Amino acid sequence: MCPLMRRVRLSFLPGLEIEFTDRDGALRQVEDWARESTRWPIVVFGPEGCGKSAFLRQATVMLRDLGYDVVYIDPLHRFFITHTDVDEITRKLADAASETLGIAQLKLATLAIDIIKELLEKWGRKRVAVLVDEVFQAIGLEKAGLYVKSLLTLIEYPPRSYEGIVAVVATSEGVTRGEIGRHRWAHLTSMWNMPKEGFRQLYEAIPGFKPPFDEVWRLTGGNPGMLLELYRRGWNAYEVVKALIRDKGLTPSFIAKWRDWFERVVDDPEALWSPDAPEELIKQLIERNLIVYNMYDRDQAFWVDAPPPERDPELGIGRDVAWQTPLHREAVRLALSEVK
Repeated sequence: MCPLMRRVRLSFLPGLEIEFTDRDGALRQVEDWARESTRWPIVVFGPEGCGKSAFLRQATVMLRDLGYDVVYIDPLHRFFITHTDVDEITRKLADAASETLGIAQLKLATLAIDIIKELLEKWGRKRVAVLVDEVFQAIGLEKAGLYVKSLLTLIEYPPRSYEGIVAVVATSEGVTRGEIGRHRWAHLTSMWNMPKEGFRQLYEAIPGFKPPFDEVWRLTGGNPGMLLELYRRGWNAYEVVKALIRDKGLTPSFIAKWRDWFERVVDDPEALWSPDAPEELIKQLIERNLIVYNMYDRDQAFWVDAPPPERDPELGIGRDVAWQTPLHREAVRLALSEVK
């Protein structure tokens, strides 16, 4: 990877920007996509807060520097970035983003595809890239398959010949993985939380008092989103865990229903891979973004950036099933202790 590549600065908190850190393996893959084009849409799955959005924003700049007209869209938050000299494109996205809540998200999601067609057909661009963040939440999970199929059709049957198309979608919604994979309309790949040394760079960039690095690592497992939550809450892990209990719907009735299984999986998530593990519980944990299920082999070919270890009991990682972060596991553990 080019050592002179510009690293974007990302807003971590109001008044605090941090330079994009580490992820060299992922950025090498962006270079591969730019050189070879993406034969299928790339759908990147990963834990909430693991850094998918930051990666897409860095990839946006890289692709621009590699000669692409690039559009990055986050429909859910009505946010976009354009790297093109076609002012009409930026104006269309701005108009869509200004629409009322609900309409704006759908329009931006649709424009992500329509604009690439327009850049190819109307403006004669030869190298175009579209990167879409958390689009399935914006359009509805039931439309996820059709969305990636539309991207695939654009790649396979473009309105004009091209030199390169890069199409990448990132999502935390693990429930869409089966539907998309079943149709083989996209190349599915996973991103995990940050490797330890890369995460250390992010940790050290945060000013002021902070707990020792090893303590923060054991709590977050390298997840930048959980690092941010700890920082916001004055490094009070108990507050973060209590918020997760509420946000993930770990109600007394839910915990009581699956108590026997929860008592097993808080110490070993791989228990959910056993033949007798209840499918209903697995489905609920995936939908609530508490676990990552059916994890890929640790071969680099299946991962964006470095894969997680084969097993790490301290961080709640099994070979086939893992807690999204240790704090997610601790939320279940605390909820168990509060339900008698």
